[in-house]
Amino acid sequence: MNERIDAPWIPTWIPATGHALRHVGVHFDAVRIRGAQAERVASELMSCTDFEAGPIVMEATGERNMYFLLPPQTATDFRWPAGVRALTRGDRSLAYIGVPALTGTTWPLGWRSVPSAGCRSWRESCCGKWRAAR
Repeated sequence: MNERIDAPWIPTWIPATGHALRHVGVHFDAVRIRGAQAERVASELMSCTDFEAGPIVMEATGERNMYFLLPPQTATDFRWPAGVRALTRGDRSLAYIGVPALTGTTWPLGWRSVPSAGCRSWRESCCGKWRAAR
């Protein structure tokens, strides 16, 4: 269960309650990282960006994937390491991401980092902070 999050704005792709599937490539692209590697990346990103890492959705079951959300049609702009998968809207692929509400019961999904007015996606302002810190 997520604690109450004070957000003066809520993007339209975030459901009011529970969770919902969103088609990747419409409102955002995503980078999927699994398990312990995902937690290491998220922790480093959070510490390097003063906890303004942009939206990161986490799964509490299975492989415990984390989805780092990017602006639409940008996930393929980067080369990603082995084991990391860019999810975008393409000619031969369809991908959906479960997106939790900001408050209430959203299990098995949750926010590792919520979108904020200053950082609505990982790339907008956070990518530069993270790269500068590396």
